[in-house]
Amino acid sequence: MNLFSLNYMDFEIKAKLKSSRARAGIITVPHGKIHTPYFIPVATSATVRALDQEDMNSLGAEVLLANTYHLHLKPGDKIIKKLGGLHKFMNWNRPLFTDSGGFQAFSLGYGMEHSINKLGTIFPEKKKAAEKQPKIAEINDDGVTFNDPSSGKLVHLNPKKSMQIQQNLGADIILAFDECTSPLSSYEYTKKAMERTHKWAKESLHHHKKSLIARKNKYKDKYGNQSLYGIVQGGAYKDLRIKSAKFISSLNFDGIAIGGSLGKSKEDMHRILSWVIQLLPENKPRHLLGIGEIEDIFKCVEKGIDTFDCVMPTRIGRRGSLFISPKSHGNLKNKFRINIKNLKYKLDRKPIDKNCECLACRKYSRAYMNHLYKSQELAYYKLASLHNLNFMLRLMEKIRDSICKSYFNELKNEWLKKY
Repeated sequence: MNLFSLNYMDFEIKAKLKSSRARAGIITVPHGKIHTPYFIPVATSATVRALDQEDMNSLGAEVLLANTYHLHLKPGDKIIKKLGGLHKFMNWNRPLFTDSGGFQAFSLGYGMEHSINKLGTIFPEKKKAAEKQPKIAEINDDGVTFNDPSSGKLVHLNPKKSMQIQQNLGADIILAFDECTSPLSSYEYTKKAMERTHKWAKESLHHHKKSLIARKNKYKDKYGNQSLYGIVQGGAYKDLRIKSAKFISSLNFDGIAIGGSLGKSKEDMHRILSWVIQLLPENKPRHLLGIGEIEDIFKCVEKGIDTFDCVMPTRIGRRGSLFISPKSHGNLKNKFRINIKNLKYKLDRKPIDKNCECLACRKYSRAYMNHLYKSQELAYYKLASLHNLNFMLRLMEKIRDSICKSYFNELKNEWLKKY
């Protein structure tokens, strides 16, 4: 057992596997504990879509991630600060992450121009790209400037502004401002973006430290004291990823996130993680931004990732895809999902997954879920989101247990065996 004391965060490693880098631990922040490895549900606008905080409590969620960009625009981070901070505003007394706004800078810029997003076409080699759109964000060394798509208002984000917004929101763990790159970006542009991210990382640390000192002197309390993660960039280029991992690790961040383009295929992503993770400090938690497929969870935990976030479970649930385990015929081929809108479920009396204890599986049949979906009933979106998030959170419990009791390889093989 190793205990590492960070600024306002403790990270305790409880177990490590000898056969891989997989590890189980506990991150402790002012609002509670996060048992790792952990999948963090995304509460984009201070709520997980279709659910409320009572639902998340019922699922036993330990932490949520809210979106800096969206909350800055609506209702405004200054308004949230006046109302007591994000925890009070959304009535959530457990840990919170906020992202930096860097991904939105990408999605409004090269994400639009290259038709890349975190779910549909993150690996363009595997997907048919959507129609390209003109970018509405411009990036330079001073930050990113864009038009708010809903109001048309000109918005500028930079490291200082991102830190101010996140400090107003008051999450336990915040992220340094960075530039996320596209898998279609050239080596030259990716290098330039990485160097910009490194510059912004130092600026984020500077403004973060100033804020912590000011708050400590003024309030002398633990709440509002935030931990800051740096972000490793460098796209799919080995020399850039290695350089970025070394640089970010050399700075006094409380944790390390891995972001940006993870290549053009899942094989690229796994290779990139192999380059990066061996260079990261053992004593700091590692977060993988925007990844949440079941196959990826197993393989990235094996490589040493501690936490993940992704909107995928609730988003695919709203579109009709519901998770099933291997015992309900979930496998790599069907991505551990059924498409509940299919005609074959119209008379199916079985629960979504026979081994799931969520509300949807305890109370309702596949036939009923099929009916709700086709009728566009609002109850469907709640039940589907509850099921998919419960499925992910219970799977993470099994993964943590398997690391602590040394049967992770058996669990992974049970789930990822060839169909």
